[in-house]
Amino acid sequence: MKLFHLSDLHLGKSVHGFSMLEDQEYILKVILSIADDEAPQAVLISGDVFDRNVAPTGALRLLDDFLDGLARRNIKVFIISGNHDSADRLAFGSRLMNRSGIHISPVYDGEVSSFTLSDEYGDADIFLLPFLKPVQVRKFFPDAEINNWTDAVKTVIGTMKIDENKRNIILAHQFVTGASTCESEEIIVGGFDNVDAEAFSAFDYVALGHIHSPQRIKRETLRYSGTPLKYSFSEWKHEKSLVVVELKEKNSADFIDSVDIKKIPLIPKRDMLKIKGTYLEVTARDFYKDLNTDNYYQITLTDEDDQPNAIGKLRVIYPNLMLLNYDNKRTQTESSASGAVDANRYAPIELFDMLYEEQNGQQISEKQRDFLDDIISEIWGDNK
Repeated sequence: MKLFHLSDLHLGKSVHGFSMLEDQEYILKVILSIADDEAPQAVLISGDVFDRNVAPTGALRLLDDFLDGLARRNIKVFIISGNHDSADRLAFGSRLMNRSGIHISPVYDGEVSSFTLSDEYGDADIFLLPFLKPVQVRKFFPDAEINNWTDAVKTVIGTMKIDENKRNIILAHQFVTGASTCESEEIIVGGFDNVDAEAFSAFDYVALGHIHSPQRIKRETLRYSGTPLKYSFSEWKHEKSLVVVELKEKNSADFIDSVDIKKIPLIPKRDMLKIKGTYLEVTARDFYKDLNTDNYYQITLTDEDDQPNAIGKLRVIYPNLMLLNYDNKRTQTESSASGAVDANRYAPIELFDMLYEEQNGQQISEKQRDFLDDIISEIWGDNK
């Protein structure tokens, strides 16, 4: 059984003011072309299909075209909602689409949808676990002890009917502890949205979404596919790919031996790259003659003096210049003086404490702290 694992399409996304719709349309067509060669039985899309809750019409059209292309190839599709998606809007019409083999996770109601695929090795159950917060799970399991995100996921999985004699696959959109992040993701400072990898131990393959860099967590079969395109310059060295998973017979306790995983490179219409040098260097013909100047660029100028209308002049050569900054004595001094704090090392309440003390010259009062605690709990479901 061959499966494609995708996630975090973020259809409709803009990066530094540039719409990515044309690039997304191109890469989805590339994936359909790969499907013609690989002939997968199903495609797994692990959340963040859209970049925002109310998707623009162009993004809706892209998804419609992509799903239609897969259905015409008789390829089944399994989709879950991510934190960027509106679960209600994404699931609209899902009962009709089920008849075409397009299966979308409904709004979580205390149960997880599952479907069964079959091949010469038997059945494989596919579970669709949409993005969940602890507060959502507590609503349906008021008697369960749910103190964090791991507890929430374990509680939900504990209610699922998992047949260990079958091959079991789950789609999930969570931040699994140990994953490497980049700038284009939304995570909670302090790591309170972490889910332990052990929560997914019952599954033979875990198709994860939420993290934009492709990676595995602890085992080959617990994997983030990453985004099909680069969405920040922190990803400029990433090699984007399509994860192809081939499930064979479940014939031992160690199922890893029965899964083949390969990655097929996804070459974009326009890459996202960084270049650096003086203004005269990066505008010299010899510097850019071998570059694809249609790519998206972040250019760092090392001139000590700012160049007048530099971004406008540089876009004559690099029309898709997204970011322009300087690296010189002035910017290095400003960066050193800023004393930036690594937000991921601190809980939200600790960050607020530091900000309050810096701005007011005194520590926050207990009454103010209690009030802030209540606000944080309301937003993040007691995971502050």
